[in-house]
Amino acid sequence: MTTPPGDLALITVAALWGAIAGALLPRAVHRFSVPWEERADGWRTTCPAGHPIRGWLGRARCGRCAELGSRPGPGPGPGPGAESTADAGPTASTASSASTASTAPTASYAPGAVGLPVLTALLCAALAAATGVRPELVVWLLLAPVGVLLAAVDLRVRRLPDPLTLPLAAAALVLLGPAALLPEHAGDWTTALLGALALGAGYLVLHLVNPGGMAYGDVKLALSMGAVLGWYGWATVMLGTFAAFLLGALYGGALAVVGRAGRKTTIAFGPFMLAGTFAGLLIGAYAA
Repeated sequence: MTTPPGDLALITVAALWGAIAGALLPRAVHRFSVPWEERADGWRTTCPAGHPIRGWLGRARCGRCAELGSRPGPGPGPGPGAESTADAGPTASTASSASTASTAPTASYAPGAVGLPVLTALLCAALAAATGVRPELVVWLLLAPVGVLLAAVDLRVRRLPDPLTLPLAAAALVLLGPAALLPEHAGDWTTALLGALALGAGYLVLHLVNPGGMAYGDVKLALSMGAVLGWYGWATVMLGTFAAFLLGALYGGALAVVGRAGRKTTIAFGPFMLAGTFAGLLIGAYAA
């Protein structure tokens, strides 16, 4: 089956938006990737070399580190020792170069310059293909980069920062409100609100029963999951939730098989919650 030209244009625009938004995420990923034991204000203010970082969006590249790394080091001057250094062969110069390279500042202080734009573009394109021209697509495209940011931070430091999880839940409900008033929408705002409350309460119970297995950050992220999935109904909420636990269990089982995890090993569950939400959202949008 061929894709209609209008849908192809919509998917292309969504992918372009995702690529642009993803390209702005590496600096934010670094700034929010603060382990619990190092947390001060909740985010980083400097690069690994200690130079201040300005702004939240853009490449994770420090101009000061690039400037210091490009300065040539002092080389051996002419004199009686020059000939003996030359006779020593390449070993001395190689060791000197290796020492200089190991101490030179690195301009790029976080990965993701390519992976984050590609991933965000693919997610946005898939959402556009599933949702079509319905008004809620704008909401999905605005929320998708934040989801990628949360997943990247959780994978790095196993933490879901409050400045991202709580505003994401509020933004989902606020943005879905106007979408529910526009024609051609395929969801229900009231169910989105109830889904957020229900899923948040369910994850809270799991956290109280087993705090080590379900972190409090996951409970806050569940509010956003419930709002997004609840837009398409309770069946979508159940589907997205089941997909999250299934993906997490498969990943944990794979780690156990290869000997990299035991019964007490904890994993970052946020990426699987987000992946399950994405899967449920795609199916819910197609079925709507």
